[in-house]
Amino acid sequence: MPQTDKEILFDDLFRYNYRPLCLYALHYIQDVDLAEDVVQECYTALWEKLQEGAHVLSRKSYLYMMVRNRCLDHLRKKGIPTESLKPYDTYGIIDDNDAQERSQTEAKLWTAIDSLPDKCREVFIMSKRDGLKYEEIADELGLSVNTVRNQISKALKVLKEGIHKIYMFLFA
Repeated sequence: MPQTDKEILFDDLFRYNYRPLCLYALHYIQDVDLAEDVVQECYTALWEKLQEGAHVLSRKSYLYMMVRNRCLDHLRKKGIPTESLKPYDTYGIIDDNDAQERSQTEAKLWTAIDSLPDKCREVFIMSKRDGLKYEEIADELGLSVNTVRNQISKALKVLKEGIHKIYMFLFA
């Protein structure tokens, strides 16, 4: 059965904003599974609201507001004061709008990392996220240190090219 225009627009809204919204929720609640549940609940609630005929001017902004409010509700249920809460990892540094932008940037970075070949991605993550030294990665994966170095270099080159393409698309 063909999708309606409304369904296509909603699919696009989901496809382009799901990961950034999950990262945004994660800044508040520090639980990946719960963050995903909150975001899925918000999409469902928005879909139901739209099906009832509600007019939502900026669906993306509405979703961010819903995610933030549901995260704060969850924290309140756990007895955590939320009156002046900012995202945990940015407390006192940036506001919600900046946290939203940061979540979108993180999502783009992780999308680029996910596009790396399997071994390259594994080596890159072990180095950059886990903080392992090249020798430790080589020992753990049964590779030479030179191979690890080459994989990291390849990953950085691919990520740099990806960022350049995004920049040129947005600003050229």
